[in-house]
Amino acid sequence: MQKIQISKNSLFFTLFLIFVFIINTLFSYFSYKELKNEYIFETKAEVLNIYPKEKFDVIKLKSDGFEFFASFSKDENIKKLDFLNVVFDTRNITFYTYLKGFFTNILYFERVEKQSNLKEKIVKNIEKNHDDFIIKELFNALFLAIPVSSELRDIITAYGIAHVVALSGFHLVVLSFVIYWILYFPYSFFQNRYFPYRNRRFDILLITMGILFYYLLLTDIVPSLLRAFVLFCLGLYLLRSNIKIISYITLFYTFLIVVALFPQYIFNIGFWFSIFAVFYIYLFIQYFKDGNKILLYIFFNIWMFLIFNPIVHYFFAQTAIEQFYSIPITIFFTIFYPLEIVAHIFNISSYFDNYLKIFLENKIYVYEVYTPLYFFILYILFSFLSIWSKKAFWVLNILMIGFNLYLFF
Repeated sequence: MQKIQISKNSLFFTLFLIFVFIINTLFSYFSYKELKNEYIFETKAEVLNIYPKEKFDVIKLKSDGFEFFASFSKDENIKKLDFLNVVFDTRNITFYTYLKGFFTNILYFERVEKQSNLKEKIVKNIEKNHDDFIIKELFNALFLAIPVSSELRDIITAYGIAHVVALSGFHLVVLSFVIYWILYFPYSFFQNRYFPYRNRRFDILLITMGILFYYLLLTDIVPSLLRAFVLFCLGLYLLRSNIKIISYITLFYTFLIVVALFPQYIFNIGFWFSIFAVFYIYLFIQYFKDGNKILLYIFFNIWMFLIFNPIVHYFFAQTAIEQFYSIPITIFFTIFYPLEIVAHIFNISSYFDNYLKIFLENKIYVYEVYTPLYFFILYILFSFLSIWSKKAFWVLNILMIGFNLYLFF
């Protein structure tokens, strides 16, 4: 009876999420129709990123409920995080491009004074701590998920460390661990004195969740970070209910919740990478959970680097032998990230800039290798089959090794 009840609950929850998805999609469609009512539309938008071209700049802007691209003259001297009042042409915008992010012609714009907030203060603190433009960009991305320039993106891709720079579950795990232990001892002191009946661990996790939610809002709800936060909340609920936390069903519901709330995230490649990263982590735990913990941790980082390459290279062809550096960088980052947060709080982070400059200015030979479509489909197929079949998992690993030999040698 219990299994049937759980199955019914799961079914009702799934149907509810589908209903929420439909409602939010309809809401987006009505917003789209409102935008299309006139040939021109006026809105306020924040500059997310700037893509320099030879004669002009392509600017990515974020308005209320949608993102779009437009070209601006270099003479306008527009900067990242500027706030603009823009009027643009709506005639060539479809509902699909409205959800995905459309390109349009700006008919008129003016700068709007932006109210100072915590995010602005953090950006100013980062700029005060560093002189080098690229290093400023790096920490703006690491702390606030502010998109990086093409120059820094090429460096990140060459080193294969996009998962380290782009805010995701990796950062949320580190942050939650640090926040938990900062809160643990002061909370324990008050709990032992005034409310010993409370569940200490659960209470601290709830407070941690609240802090992480505020941080999520501070980053303007980055898709990959939202996925991590939803998974964190589900994990907390399952922990409280004594239900298995690490399961593919949990990941599936995480996907459904995020897409139900934000249908446009279906078109976000970072969100899909985040989902697949967790999927392969679960596969690793399923088949390699026994053994020496230290050796497993090292092997885990090597395996995750190799297993993800066929996925990444279907979308991004840039390849370099230096991408193997991402393995030790990923391991080291769990220490580097919280240390840099503390260093920025106390304004001492500039002491590390010379070492970062050496790393970022290193010349890397980059070549292009794409994952063929047939191999990509086969790889995804065996990835999913590996959930139920150990033989499929070993075939997946053979495909992984073969592709990486093809990629680097």
